[in-house]
Amino acid sequence: MEKVCIFPHSLEGEVHVPSSKSMGHREIICAGLANGRSIIDNISMSKDIEATIRCLKAMGVIIVEVPSQFPGRTALQVTGTGKLQAVEAGADCGESGSTLRFFIPLGASLGQPFTFEGHGKLVSRPMQAYYDIFDEQGLAYSNDEGQLPLTVNGVLKAGTYKLPGDVSSQYVSGLLFALPLLDGDSVIEITSPLESSAYVDMTLSCLKKYGIVINNVDGAHRQYIIKGKQKYLAKHSLVEADWSQAAFWLVGGSIGEAINCTGVDFNSLQGDMAVVDIMQRMGAKITKASTEVKALHGVTKNTVIDASNCPDIIPVLTVLASVSEGTTEIINAGRLRIKECDRLAAISTELNKMGADIEEKPEGLVIKGKPEGLEGGALVDAWNDHRIAMSIAVAASVCKEAVVLEGADSVQKSYPEFWKDFVSVGGRIEAIG
Repeated sequence: MEKVCIFPHSLEGEVHVPSSKSMGHREIICAGLANGRSIIDNISMSKDIEATIRCLKAMGVIIVEVPSQFPGRTALQVTGTGKLQAVEAGADCGESGSTLRFFIPLGASLGQPFTFEGHGKLVSRPMQAYYDIFDEQGLAYSNDEGQLPLTVNGVLKAGTYKLPGDVSSQYVSGLLFALPLLDGDSVIEITSPLESSAYVDMTLSCLKKYGIVINNVDGAHRQYIIKGKQKYLAKHSLVEADWSQAAFWLVGGSIGEAINCTGVDFNSLQGDMAVVDIMQRMGAKITKASTEVKALHGVTKNTVIDASNCPDIIPVLTVLASVSEGTTEIINAGRLRIKECDRLAAISTELNKMGADIEEKPEGLVIKGKPEGLEGGALVDAWNDHRIAMSIAVAASVCKEAVVLEGADSVQKSYPEFWKDFVSVGGRIEAIG
């Protein structure tokens, strides 16, 4: 279903929110680094999660599917030895930036050549922070003029690692996975304010669950103090729901009729849970229960949205701002330009085709809301980006005329069941070609 026509029809109903892709990566990796057998359940399979599984298998971890407690979800039995080894020459990371950046330090700890491959924009996404570390340590690596494939060959050394806070949090998380396994003690020092710190907090939480102790010193420079020779513990664990996916349905319910999202965790460390506070600040009607959150139709207004700690929900919040009263400004969003696509350019370009009024800024967007709604009647493109595709679907549901979306299959990256769930809450689509 590469191209679909999306017909106007308000969304209403209930969605059981997929499990968190971000936490899924982390849980599976920690289980793979343990000596023993773990069961990780409530996994919503996606192309990105499959990439992480491929990397672990290539490093000697045995992973098999077992029956899940939850209908439509996957459970994995993950059996590790506590020490990775290259049983294959390398692994294909697909288009998953998380997979690649999480595994590079682990690959650099094998003492054997290991090659990381990728596709799409991942081939050219920045990796310089790791290259700087390798150069400093004299660790051998080769790449294609700074792009994938990347081959690492050496042994990562314990020590002090200095990283600026404006690099991707995925570099910090990647080091946090690998450094506890080294023979010596290490320190990660963040030399400027850390952006997307919620993602690092998620990593620390997962490491703690699997027995890894990291001391976090939040002084003039944030430091993570990591003892070496630690051991990951095998666990049985459930992956929590994904707030970044819930965001699509909450916006859909707010501009439609009503959507109830079930299975969520209000104790989550996910930065994307900010969608609830941001939408309430915009006047959205949100009700909360213990594991449910519901958005009802209502009039919303402008606000200022700081994207620094919740970049993944910005595309769909741009949809909400486009049909809200007043002018909304999105700030500190430069990181969105180096995701699966340039998301600032993508969401502004495609929504403007549908009748929105969005101006790009170097680090954000200015959105003049049209509470009367968008016209639609346009051919738009997902830019091979799952979050752009899903955001456009939500916007198209309330347009005056149908919208044709190219690249609808891009949702496979994180949410393969999206179109099924979209139809279940009243979305009307027709595959083309």
